[in-house]
Amino acid sequence: MIENGKCSVAIAGTGSYTPSRVLTNAELESLVDTSDEWITTRTGIKERRIAAPGETTSDMAVRAAEAALENARVKPEELDIIMVATVSPDTFFPATACYVQSRLGAKRATAFDVSAACSGFLFALQISRNFINAGHCEKVLIIGAEKLSSMTNWEDRNTCVLFGDGAGAAVLISNQDEADRARRVLSTVMGSDGDQTDILVVPGGGSKCPITPMNVDQRLNTISMVGRDVYKYAVNAMKNACEEALAAAGRTAADVSMVIPHQANIRIIEAIVERLHIPMEKTFINLTKYGNTSAAAIAIALDEANRTGAIKRGDIVLLVAFGAGLTWAASVVEW
Repeated sequence: MIENGKCSVAIAGTGSYTPSRVLTNAELESLVDTSDEWITTRTGIKERRIAAPGETTSDMAVRAAEAALENARVKPEELDIIMVATVSPDTFFPATACYVQSRLGAKRATAFDVSAACSGFLFALQISRNFINAGHCEKVLIIGAEKLSSMTNWEDRNTCVLFGDGAGAAVLISNQDEADRARRVLSTVMGSDGDQTDILVVPGGGSKCPITPMNVDQRLNTISMVGRDVYKYAVNAMKNACEEALAAAGRTAADVSMVIPHQANIRIIEAIVERLHIPMEKTFINLTKYGNTSAAAIAIALDEANRTGAIKRGDIVLLVAFGAGLTWAASVVEW
């Protein structure tokens, strides 16, 4: 699905937060049968951040939100909508966004969550763009936040090496000044394939398979993944989404100044940019230090790229993600 047309939405500010605890590959060697060399060559990940005991997804979301609001020079009470993309909410209900709303004091905002796994932040971007373009609101806070350490099986060497915790945020505003082209969202694309629900899933804990005394030792409330299938579908889906988003924006791969991909696996990233004929040096990568933070990954990377000057005024920035569902999304922004 493509939402195109008049570009009247801009990214006013970004923010991010990652926990202070660093879990290195060397430490994982003491937990499972793995090695730094094995993890690094297959994923590109050297370390990941782990939330402190008692630190919740909403705690991290609030820290990222405060940074984004400050960067955008927007006050919480000005917000019309707060949207949190997450698959590791504080509670099944109420929404994590409601906890964030309360902590921020954003009393006039409508708050709700989006569940699209690793694609969640870009799903939130498109939903927000639609709201703003329809004239229903002017200022939206979107957050990708995950505490994946709470749903990781630390005895499964194929998945425990991949995931980390963190949050990233962006403030979107209605850009009424057509002469101001800064940070305009030019196009958004999202899609899903529900036939592939089994290759990346947390099978237990919901209504389909509640956790009971009879199955609690099976760890059904942790992440299960068929890595080869995920790789295959991820590369194809993200490549196609990028091409759709670029076409909708009236741009080509040659126009792209920076790709900010989902930070899941270096091999997936290399395969995508190779198929798009975009040089790796135009790709922003921080998975080395954070691992896969699901819905938070692109949000954290976008904030780092913004604050370090990796992306500059006038750059064409391509954002692309893939997640469980299966879901995928891409967006083109004229920074």
